[in-house]
Amino acid sequence: MLGIELATAAFLPAAFVALLAGVLSFLSPCVLPIVPPYLAYMTGVGVNGLKTRERSAVVPALFFVLGLSTVFLVMGFAASAFGRAFLQYQDILARVAGVMVVVMGLHFLHVIRIPLLDHEARLQSGQQGGGALGAYVLGLAFAFGWTPCIGPQLGMILSLAATGGELSRGTALLAVYALGLGIPFLLAAIFINRAIGLMNRVKPYLKTIERVMGALLVVVGVMLLTGAFSAFSFWLLETFPALATLG
Repeated sequence: MLGIELATAAFLPAAFVALLAGVLSFLSPCVLPIVPPYLAYMTGVGVNGLKTRERSAVVPALFFVLGLSTVFLVMGFAASAFGRAFLQYQDILARVAGVMVVVMGLHFLHVIRIPLLDHEARLQSGQQGGGALGAYVLGLAFAFGWTPCIGPQLGMILSLAATGGELSRGTALLAVYALGLGIPFLLAAIFINRAIGLMNRVKPYLKTIERVMGALLVVVGVMLLTGAFSAFSFWLLETFPALATLG
């Protein structure tokens, strides 16, 4: 019973981190600026065509989000399966993951530089814009290939999934991350004119957002290293006993 309760309570802070990481991934310096061109490409019109509502970008955006979510869910399942297979080494895995996440956070904070994360690895879909299938394949390519921006954040969530040891929990964490990244994309497609204006206002703060992401990575990495997630889970159970009835 305690294991179920602890797993339920432990999921809440991890899910919050996953959601926040998804939103910050969307706002990162090499994702946010490409949102309008991506929407235009998937819709088969120019950015001006999006502004004049020549064609709606909502359906292509939905299939794009489904494509990247497919990859994230498979990754979450695989990471959880790996963690479950090496359940007896969970403490070691958590510490190794913690060190890796801290290092990636320090890269975003510009304390250290990792050359690999400064090179973009974009996979092209090979499809013409304007179709749902092309948008779905582009979503797959985005999830696989956009390593500089979403790689560290995704690695953090995969680390949380791997150290959880439960297939459903790990898959759910990646689903929450996909929501954090995908919902803003869908909202941008629905409210394209307002979204473009908002993106232009946010652009001067992209470096600050990058540093916020770095700070989040460092905090989560330290929590993985010190076992603070487990301690926080026990605190949640003691403070909010109703959580024990969930799951």
